[in-house]
Amino acid sequence: MKINVKLLKKEFVANNTMAFYLEKPANFEFIAGQFCEFNLINPTQADEEGNNRAFSLVSAPYEENLLIATRMRNTAFKNTLKSLTIGDEIKLEGPYGDYKLHKTNTKPAVFIIGGIGITPVRSIIAQATRDHLPHKITLFYSNKTPLDAAFTTDFEIFAKNNPNFTFIPIYTDYTEKKWEGEHQRINSDILKKYVTDIYSPIYYLSGPAEMVKSMREMLVSININEDNIKTEEFSGY
Repeated sequence: MKINVKLLKKEFVANNTMAFYLEKPANFEFIAGQFCEFNLINPTQADEEGNNRAFSLVSAPYEENLLIATRMRNTAFKNTLKSLTIGDEIKLEGPYGDYKLHKTNTKPAVFIIGGIGITPVRSIIAQATRDHLPHKITLFYSNKTPLDAAFTTDFEIFAKNNPNFTFIPIYTDYTEKKWEGEHQRINSDILKKYVTDIYSPIYYLSGPAEMVKSMREMLVSININEDNIKTEEFSGY
């Protein structure tokens, strides 16, 4: 599908991270975890990075509007995106991609996610919660501090409403004494602390390319079957 969609709302959802709510086209269908290409219409700025970007859909298929989110950088595309006013249009193409929850509900899902890599995961877990899927799902979500983490309130709500979902936020640079959660970077020890049988799940990795590479290497080093590892790299976000 190629269609223009209207901007309905925009807001900051974490440090240097903006969310954009878009009108959902009639009869638009997608699978939780997929992405679309977004093209600027008559942009006032241009640079060598071009006028289109691929963004995962943060919203779940059941939700009324489409939602995308991105870390902001000083590029022509993102400056123009940030400056859009309510009612302005952007061209959508898609959906694309196969980063989606596996069908075999007896196999657990473990998401190991860094930063803005959370965007497709929010869609997947929202839909799984809405559909009362029996999949056992664990989310490790790593950021420097809580202010860098987007959509944590949503995940806390999903965890309350979905007995099959466990949310584990990790803040590697957070020094507040009141925080009793995890600080260490994700490794095999923290994985084994929360996942009873580490060889059973399908693993989903998404985030900055270096983080995804490191987590994949960690999983392979503890003999996780590479066929059970799905990845989505966010380059140039």
